[in-house]
Amino acid sequence: MPQYELITILGPTASGKTPLAAALADRLQSEIISADSRQVYRGMDLGTGKDLADYIVAGRPVPYHLIDIVNPGYKYNVFEYQRDFLTAYQTIRSRGRLPILCGGTGLYLESVLKGYRLLPVPENPSLRAQLAGKTLEELTQILQSYKELHNTTDTDTPKRAVRAIEIEEYYAHTPAEERPFPQLHSLIIGIDIERELRRSKISRRLRQRLDEGMVDEVKRLLEQGIAPEDLIYYGLEYKYLTLYATGQLTYQEMFSQLEIAIHQFAKRQMTWFRGMERRGFHIHWINATLPLEEKLEKILQLYQESSNQ
Repeated sequence: MPQYELITILGPTASGKTPLAAALADRLQSEIISADSRQVYRGMDLGTGKDLADYIVAGRPVPYHLIDIVNPGYKYNVFEYQRDFLTAYQTIRSRGRLPILCGGTGLYLESVLKGYRLLPVPENPSLRAQLAGKTLEELTQILQSYKELHNTTDTDTPKRAVRAIEIEEYYAHTPAEERPFPQLHSLIIGIDIERELRRSKISRRLRQRLDEGMVDEVKRLLEQGIAPEDLIYYGLEYKYLTLYATGQLTYQEMFSQLEIAIHQFAKRQMTWFRGMERRGFHIHWINATLPLEEKLEKILQLYQESSNQ
């Protein structure tokens, strides 16, 4: 087996992925490629948990890619992510460095680790007209006729469900011409965090981000002209904070529903990662409570072992 061409660090929200990836990148003089479907948006900082301070290690900036690359309101997708990942990956390799992929968006991670061959999907006005006025429940049933629903965010809103149906309909009737994508040999590290610790960290981090001005961030995006339904499209923080900012939820309702939604999201992330293992990915799980230096040594040992094979 050849030496790894990539190191991947994955885990659920609040597991400590980014500080570990940044410390590893600093140690290896490398660069990070983000695998987060919402951190691509400019101005959506607290709600997506960018924590850009994590990319400063011992006073040294760690280069990162695929954060703050598109404007809010845009519907970035996995096809574009593959394209942008490949550009970043090749740029880092051209500098003689080992890229580190870090994030928790399972579809984005798997699309590059497995080398999905995807096509850009155009809008289908006639299909959208047929689906207009249908309830979310009806749209969910239609989507289920195409595939088993692993990604429940596809049915978070009618707008997302319509787009998901549009994509499935396109692939059902369009020959899948293969788009070249390299097969990457990656060391995959998973952050294993115990359920109750994960839940307490999520709740603590939610309160902290609200204290830091997450509501103001959403209000500012609305004032900039981003439509409420476009913010709701992004789910989680942006869904519930927008509902609060537009008077559809009280503060306590927003907090309670959002906290539950983030816990459910983290659980779905872990379900996806376990599914990756069943689909043939070998994930080396590292306990989240270990000291940072010990985590680094474990990763470096695994990487070194591959170099000696």
